[in-house]
Amino acid sequence: MTCAKIYSFVVLVLFLGLGYTSQAQVTKIFGVVTDANTGEPIPFANIILKGTAVGAVSTFEGTFSIETRETGFDTLLVSFIGYHTFKTGITQNIYQEIRAELQPNEFTLSEVEIFSGENPAEIIFRKIIANKEINNKQNFEAYQYEAYTKVQFDINNITEKTKNSKIFKPFEFVYEYIDTSAVNGKPYLPFFISESIADVYFQKEPKAKKEYVKATKIAGPQNESISQFLGDLYQNVNIYDNYIQLFDKNFVSPIANFGLTYYEYYLLDSLYINSKWCYQLKFKPRRKQEMTFSGEFWVNDTSWAIKKVNMSIIEDANINFIHNIVLKQDYDKIDNKYWMLTRDFMLADFNVYDNPKKALGFFGHKTTCYKDFIFDQKKSREFYNTVLDIYVEDGSFEKPDIYWEDSRHESLTQKEESIYQMVDSIKKLPAVQSWIDAFYLLTEGYWGWGGPIELGPLNKIMSFNPVEGTRLRVGGRTTKQFSENLMIYGHLAYGFKDDRFKYGLGAKYTLSRNPARSIHISFLNDLEQLGKSPDAPGTDNLLSALFRRTPADKLSMVQQSKISYEHEWFPGFSNTINLIHRDISPYGSTEFIIREDDHIIVKNSITTFEIRLDARFAFKEKYLSGQFKRISLGSKYPIVEAHYSYGIPGILNGEYKYHKLRIGLSHWFNVSTFGWSKYIIKAGHIWGTLPYPLLEMHPGNETFIFDKLAYNLMSYYEFISDRYLHIFYTHHFDGLLFNHVPLLRKLKWREVVFIQGAWGSLTAQNRAYSLFPPGTYTLEKPYIESGVGIENIFKVLRIDAVWRLTNLHHPDIKRFAVFFSY
Repeated sequence: MTCAKIYSFVVLVLFLGLGYTSQAQVTKIFGVVTDANTGEPIPFANIILKGTAVGAVSTFEGTFSIETRETGFDTLLVSFIGYHTFKTGITQNIYQEIRAELQPNEFTLSEVEIFSGENPAEIIFRKIIANKEINNKQNFEAYQYEAYTKVQFDINNITEKTKNSKIFKPFEFVYEYIDTSAVNGKPYLPFFISESIADVYFQKEPKAKKEYVKATKIAGPQNESISQFLGDLYQNVNIYDNYIQLFDKNFVSPIANFGLTYYEYYLLDSLYINSKWCYQLKFKPRRKQEMTFSGEFWVNDTSWAIKKVNMSIIEDANINFIHNIVLKQDYDKIDNKYWMLTRDFMLADFNVYDNPKKALGFFGHKTTCYKDFIFDQKKSREFYNTVLDIYVEDGSFEKPDIYWEDSRHESLTQKEESIYQMVDSIKKLPAVQSWIDAFYLLTEGYWGWGGPIELGPLNKIMSFNPVEGTRLRVGGRTTKQFSENLMIYGHLAYGFKDDRFKYGLGAKYTLSRNPARSIHISFLNDLEQLGKSPDAPGTDNLLSALFRRTPADKLSMVQQSKISYEHEWFPGFSNTINLIHRDISPYGSTEFIIREDDHIIVKNSITTFEIRLDARFAFKEKYLSGQFKRISLGSKYPIVEAHYSYGIPGILNGEYKYHKLRIGLSHWFNVSTFGWSKYIIKAGHIWGTLPYPLLEMHPGNETFIFDKLAYNLMSYYEFISDRYLHIFYTHHFDGLLFNHVPLLRKLKWREVVFIQGAWGSLTAQNRAYSLFPPGTYTLEKPYIESGVGIENIFKVLRIDAVWRLTNLHHPDIKRFAVFFSY
C-alpha cells in the first residue's frame, strides 16, 4: 500500500470520529549502552531484568528497548565482555529511560591466535535457507486458526509545550492517558482502538484464504468496510518471503535466499526459548538507503525454523511520512510438527516532517495472536469459491463484554478498558468538530459545518478563460445527515464576458455498499474541453486557469442527461449500464461543419443518444468505503476495463448510429528493490461515419500541470482517430540513484522516467465527413514523448521535463517543456 493510501485510511478514521486507546500498566524501558570513557555506543550488549527471562540485546547504535507485563523484578543488568556489569534500579509499571555507561575492565588478555574461516552466522543462515520450504507455512497443504487482532493509533510527540498550547486546551482531561513508547521514547496520546476475533482458513492448491470476522469492537462508529482491514489478512508479513511488502515498498527479508548480498550477519548467543535450543543472530544492511531491515532473530538448532524475530526498517529509508516500522514475531511448534506464527506485532511511526522527534506525528500499532490451529482438514471448493475474502458476520459488533473477557487472547489493561468510556466525551467537544471541519475543507474542498449540506469545492469558486472572462461558481452537496443513502449535488456558474449561466445537478442513490450497487442521475449544461484526459483538472479549476500554456478558446457547450446503474457482482468485478443523451454546441473559436450529400452544413449542435456498458475487473482489489464514495487501495494484479457504446438514432433527437469499443489494462508492480513501475494500455475502435467531436480525440494537455493520462506536449484536437492504441509506461526509482549523492540523500528526492505513445488511423469516410479544426492530423506515424522527473520535492511536488520525439514538423508545437504536479 502507498503512503497516500495509509493517510486516506487515517483521515477516514478521523472523520468517522473513531475513538482512543492506550497501552499502560506495563513496564517500559528505553535506553542506550555506551563506553563510559569514550561515549561510543556498544552494540551486542546483554540487557536483562534480574530474576526474569526478559531481556534484550543492544543494537548497532547501542540502543535497546524492553516492554513487559511481568512482575517480580527491581533491577536491570547490562553486561558486555571487557566491561564491568552495569546495575540500576527499575520501577515496575512505568516508562523509564536508562543510559548505561559501562566501565572498561582493566585486565590483560593472554595472547590469542585467530585463524580465518567461514563466519558461523553465515553457516546458520545457509541452513535456514535450505529448510525454508519445510518451515514456511505457505507450503502447508491446509490449515486454519483463530486470530485475535488489536489495532491502535496514537498521536505522538505530545510535549509540555503542546499541552499548554491554546489549540490543545479543550483536551486537558485526556492528558492522563499520555504514555511513552518503549521503541523510541516518544510520548503519545492514543486516539483509536479496535479489536477483532476471526477464524482464518488457508489451502495451498488451489491457493485460497478466507477470513470470517466473528467479533469486532471499535472505539467509535461501526463501519463494516473498516473492520475488513482490522483483521488478520490485511498487511500480513511472512518472514520467509524473499521480499516483504510494506506500504507498497519491497523490503528484502533478512532470510531472503539472496540475503548475504544485502546483509551482514553476526552470531551472538545460544539459549533455550520455551525448551527449544536456539541461536541468536544479529543482522544489518551492507549498504545505506536500500530497502532493508536491521535487527535480530532466533533460529531453532534442529529444524532451522525461525523462533523469534525483532527488526525495524533502516533509519534512512526513503519513504514519505514514515519514520520507522518495527516488526516483532514469535513462532511456536504446533503439534510438535508445524512451526507457526503465534504472535505478530507491527508499529509504524508516521510523521509529516523530517524532524520526527519534535513535530507531531502518530503511531499505528497492530498486534495479532493466533491459536487453535487445525491442520490438513481441507474445505470444499465451494467453501473458498465465494465473492469475498473477508466476511464480517452479522452481529459481530454486538458482542457483550463477557464475550470479550472470555475470548481475548491477551487481556486489556485497565487504562485500555477505561479509554473506551472516554470516546463519547471526546466526540462531543466543539473543538474536535472544528478540527474535523477544517481538515475536511483542506482535503476535500468542502465546508459543511456538520449539517445536511456542504458547499464547495473551494478551488472552483472563481476561474477565468477567454470565452467566459471571469467565472464565478457556487456548488454543494448533501451529507449523510440529509440521507444515509441519497446524495444530491449541483452547481451554478456565471461568466461575466459571455453573460451566461451554466449549471449541473445530480443525485446518487446507494442501494448497497457491499457489494456496491447504486443509481446515478445527472444533468449538465456547462462548458467542457473536448479531448482532455479523465485525470485532467476541470476547465473551471483555478490552477488550470493560472497555469495554461495556450488560451482556453477550444471549449464546447455540452448539455448532457445521464442515468446509470452500477452493479458490483463481487469485490473487484462490476458492471455499469449508462443511458446518455448529449448535445454539443460550438463555443468560442470552434465550429461544426458537416459535409452531407455534397452539401456543406454548418450545424448548431451535434446530438447523440447512446447506451454504454462498462465492465471493470480488479482481482483482489482492496478499498475503503465512505458514505457515498470508495477509496481504492489498489490491487497487486492487472486491472482490466472495457467500455462498449451503441449510438441509437431517432431517440431524443439522436442523429448518429455508431458502435464504440474501448479496452484498457493497467498494472503497477515492484521491480525487486529498484523501485516500481506502472503501465497503462488502451485500445479502441469506432464504427460509423461521425463528425470529429464523436471520434477519438487523443488526450492532449495545454497547461503546465503534468497529466499522467495525457500527452503533455500534444495540443487539444491535434490528433483524431477512429482506431487507436495508447501506451503509457512509468518507472519510479524511489531514490535508487539520488540516495548515493549525499546532498540529494538528505532531500529524499526520487527519480522518475517515463515514455508514452499513441498510434491511430482514420477511415476516409470520417476524414471527409466533417471539417476538422486547423492544426488537426491523423496518427499513421505514432506520437511519442518521454521524460524524466523528480518527485517528493517538499514531500508533495513533482517536476517533469518532457521531450516530444515525433511529429515535430507541426506548427506552433513545443518540443520540450517543464511541468509540475502534486
